Amino acid sequence: MGMTAYDYLIVGGGMVADAAAKAIRERDAEASIGIVGEEPTVPFARPALSKKLWTDPRFDFDDAALRTEGDTRITLHLAQHVVSVDVDAHTVSTDAGGTYGYGRLLLATGGHPRRVPGLEPGERVLYFRTLRDYERLRTLAQDRPHVVVVGGGFVGSELAAALVQHECRVTLVHADDVLGASRFPPTLALTFEALCVDAGVEVCCGLEVTGGRARENGVTLDLSDGSTLEADVAVLGLGINPSPDPSADGLKRSDDGGIVVDERLATSAPDVWAAGDVAEYPDRILGRRRVEHVDNADQMGAAAGRIMAGSGETYDHTPMFYSDVLGHGYEAVGTLDSALEVVQDPHDDGLVVYYLDDSEVRGVLLWDCEGGLDAARELLGRHERPADPSALLGAVRG
Repeated sequence: MGMTAYDYLIVGGGMVADAAAKAIRERDAEASIGIVGEEPTVPFARPALSKKLWTDPRFDFDDAALRTEGDTRITLHLAQHVVSVDVDAHTVSTDAGGTYGYGRLLLATGGHPRRVPGLEPGERVLYFRTLRDYERLRTLAQDRPHVVVVGGGFVGSELAAALVQHECRVTLVHADDVLGASRFPPTLALTFEALCVDAGVEVCCGLEVTGGRARENGVTLDLSDGSTLEADVAVLGLGINPSPDPSADGLKRSDDGGIVVDERLATSAPDVWAAGDVAEYPDRILGRRRVEHVDNADQMGAAAGRIMAGSGETYDHTPMFYSDVLGHGYEAVGTLDSALEVVQDPHDDGLVVYYLDDSEVRGVLLWDCEGGLDAARELLGRHERPADPSALLGAVRG
């Protein structure tokens, strides 16, 4: 197989790649753009896998799919994993035997799901991340199985809610004493858990899955209290780790395996940028961090594309994150940690929660509220806390 060269090459076939390719095209109308993606599908809106594909019967994958492929000068190379990057020769190589040259390279490799040791993925054990995982779970859900969802974060709580609405028996196993207790203040965590329980979710608190094994028609899970749990299907949503980087000299990496970039999303290697879940960047408000949310994927991907194509900008967007569960939703900026001091600000349509440490406001949560994110960012950007925390009431939504 010969080498194909592109002016711009993007490794990773997700939302970052789509946003970057579109942004490059806006600034460079004639350039060649290649995208090498590990998954076999075109870029699509990944949050739909645990949200709208379950809750909106009129919404399907064609609605979620992004339209990078509509540009005939953007070439997609799907179902290929990049195994090495030669930063001197400006080439990448894949496990399918492909070699691609680049003028400028964007690494947008995302992340892979965290696994439970010894519990291998299979037809009834799904580490939920891809379209294939969704399609498999949707097929299994037609028989109304007993599904154990492991993890009480975004993906876990959203999938538990979605599955119980599809008349599955759902058991949600998570490590907190109350569902959401690590990120919500106690009263809101109790409300959140009750919302799921009232919908029919069986909630198992304070437990972790330590191992397990698939059976012919089901799964046995080992729990941290020494007990076991039998189910037809296990779905795990335990967060992600940055995807193992392709072997490349000259890339500085963060302690958790991410790729370190500067304020212009440039890596330590020449003509190589990184963006999305894998990039540890200097947030102008929150400091250096790695963010695994859709707003960051969209905004950082677009900024990376513009910068690669000659823009003089820096990445100065502080991303938000959100979740929708059983008719309720929240948006947030910054750190949601219930171990911090919290100030609750009730409104007629919802609740604002401020999270503070000894020196500043660290995070803002808007539960069932419309608007306020820009004000929340402005508040966090002051890097201060009032002497009387009650002075925060009305600061984001007056």
